[in-house]
Formats: sequence, structure tokens, C-alpha cells
Amino acid sequence: MADAFGFEVIARDGSARRGRLRTPHGVVETPAFMPVGTRGAVKAVTMRDLDDLGATIVLANTYHLFLRPGDELIARRGGLHRFMAWPRPILTDSGGYQVFSLGDLRRVDEEGVRFRSHLDGSEHLLAPERAVDIQARLGSDIAMALDECTGWPCTEADAQAAMERTLRWARRSRDHFLAVREGAAAGVTPTTPGQAQFGIVQGGTVPRFREASARATVDLGFEGYAIGGLSVGEPVDLMYKVIDATAPFLPESQPRYLMGTGMPDDLVEAVARGVDLFDCVLPTRNARNGQLLTREGPINIRNARFAEDDRPPDEACRCYTCRTHSRAYLRHLATVNEMGSATLNTLHNLHFYLDTMREIREAIEFGSFGKFRQAFHRTFSRRTPTT
Repeated sequence: MADAFGFEVIARDGSARRGRLRTPHGVVETPAFMPVGTRGAVKAVTMRDLDDLGATIVLANTYHLFLRPGDELIARRGGLHRFMAWPRPILTDSGGYQVFSLGDLRRVDEEGVRFRSHLDGSEHLLAPERAVDIQARLGSDIAMALDECTGWPCTEADAQAAMERTLRWARRSRDHFLAVREGAAAGVTPTTPGQAQFGIVQGGTVPRFREASARATVDLGFEGYAIGGLSVGEPVDLMYKVIDATAPFLPESQPRYLMGTGMPDDLVEAVARGVDLFDCVLPTRNARNGQLLTREGPINIRNARFAEDDRPPDEACRCYTCRTHSRAYLRHLATVNEMGSATLNTLHNLHFYLDTMREIREAIEFGSFGKFRQAFHRTFSRRTPTT
């Protein structure tokens, strides 16, 4: 079933790529944004909502699902697709970033990451091989290799050490993944035959480390490659420079995934640098805090100036929220803490992200991505694109 996964670039406009990603659970048109379903659910919306919005792939969190309800329970339920009633592709992260964020509750050594659960304090070891096993049981279409993520700022010595350890873990991850695929790993039965595995490029913000990490990770022969270790506090322009220093060393014929980023204008800029896949909690998290993303830029719907504003959040948007509700009503829901506020705001923000990606794909196909990029920044972020 290894041939259940594939990727082809079907159009280009400069470095921007329009692609098609084939997985065991369906095709993803790229560039694509993955709504984040941390615990097997995208907060405030249902799977039917995601389907109506046109989402084609979601991300689920290995760390959280491993702790609760457990990967073995999910496997007994038929795998994550069946468990969460999502028939389309799923990507699972390795849990590395979540463990990184635990701070004093975790310790990294060559074997893996030892950590205490944020739920009950129980001790666990997340080794590269165990991250493979967990994701095999979950049955995602794309599994991520375990990596060591560094924060920002970070010394060159720490960035190099984490990058080199990530490469050693990547070799172990790849070897074990292939053993699981071939049925040679005892006690592990994948719930999705044909699962693919992506390697992760690290190296902090040091260009030579990023190049070395990219070249060595590619040599391991993953089905796709991710740019990790960004959106951890570094300035936006520095993030763009790191992408510039990494993407050229990733294969043209395989998907490129920028992990955990970011605002819509960041996605546009990353596409301009050759990235195909994205995820971020921002559209859902910010929605719950009252921020709505519009073509004229973000607005805080709790602001008093919207109390008698009968316009939709975005007059150019055709999502359910904008078709049916006014800014005045959405402000009311937010100020009285109605549960529907999170749902309506999330529907809009996810639609905005997914519709922006659709417009990007169309622009690349028609050779007008450069014009789209300029126009988007003039209205949304009001700045000149970084080249």
C-alpha cells in the first residue's frame, strides 16, 4: 500500500507551487491549510462543519491522544478516522512540540523525551520508535518523525545539538516506520495501510544548520519534509529568512510542510517560498477570543464600535456567519459569553483561511500569484511583500 501516497506539482508561478497530494483517505489540493483538531476535534465546530467549509485534511495531536483516550483504545475503535468520524486525510504530529512546551516537566536524552503528563503527573518516555507506533495505531495518513524543537532565542550550540539529535532520531524513526510497514514490528498493526512519514528539518535560525539538516533528512528517504522549529517567538522576517534557507534544499517532487504557522499573510509569504502544507491553531484560538480575520485585516468583535454595526464581519465573505449574522449580534454573543460566539467566529475564520488557500491555488494556476500576493498585503496586512 506504499503507493497509496503520492504528490505531484501541477502548476508553478515563480517558487509558488500548485500541487496534488494523494493519501489513503483522499486527495488534498495544495497549497492547503489543515485545521487543528488537537484531541481529535477542532474546537467549537463539528466534522459536518469542516466538511461544509471544504476542509480536506485536518491535523491531530499525538501527545494528547496518546495520554487520553490512548492510542490502543483508538486502534480498537478502528483507528482515528472512524473514531472521530472524519473520512478524509489526517496528519498527526509526533508530539515533540507539545513535549517541548512542557518545560520543567520533561527531560531530553538520546533515548527520547521523558516527561510527566500535564493531566496526572504520570511518567512517560516518548522515543522515536514509540512515536511511530502511536501514530501507526492512530492510523493517520501522514505521520511525523519525532524531533527536538528549540525555542527562540537559542544559542548556536543548542541549535546544533538539537538539530543533530533530531537527525539521529530521524534515522531511528525511519527504520522503525519501515519495519512497521513491512509487518516486522511486534505488537503494532497499522490501522491505515499506506501511511506516509515526513521528516522534520531543524537547525534554529542558523542558515548553515538548516541546509545541513535538510540535506541529511532528505537522504533518509521520507515521503515528505517539514520545516520545524519556527513560530516559537522569532520575528516574522527572520522566519521568512529561515524558510528561504531551507526550502531550496527540499525535493521539488515531494510535499513541503511548514509546521505551526501562522497568520494568513505568513501563509501567503511561505507559499511564495515554495511551501505546500500548513497548520496553525490561530484561526480557531483567536476566534474564541473574539478576533475575526477579514480581507481588510483582523478585527476584535468585542470592540464597542460594533455594538450597532449591522454589516457582516466581512462583506466579501460567503461563509455561514457572514451570510446570516451582523457584527452587532456577534459582539453581543461575545460580550455575554454565549457558546455560539466561539462557533460562529470559528466558522468564519476557518472559511477565511480555506478560501484564501483556494484563491492562492487559482492564482498559481493562472500565473497571477504575484498580483494576488501584492493585493492581499495591500488590504490584509498593508505592507510590502518580503522577497
